[in-house]
Amino acid sequence: MRILLQQKENGLYFKNIEAWTHDPSEAMDFLSSTAAIEFCAANRISKVHIVLKFPEQPYDIVMQVSRNGDAGQRRGEAPSRAA
Repeated sequence: MRILLQQKENGLYFKNIEAWTHDPSEAMDFLSSTAAIEFCAANRISKVHIVLKFPEQPYDIVMQVSRNGDAGQRRGEAPSRAA
């Protein structure tokens, strides 16, 4: 599995601090989603999703990153409600 950052507005993937790419194979692969979130916070990167890409699978899992830096729910998933 690869863990990538993707801009919400244009679909570009994070390549390095100075570049974004359309090609996910050129994108930086983070060790964990936590590392990706911490990287965004440290570098003031916003308006991105965390994308989990699985080899040989026809789908990705896209996680929202909230304003406070936490990974949120996946696309299509209803928000949980506290009892």
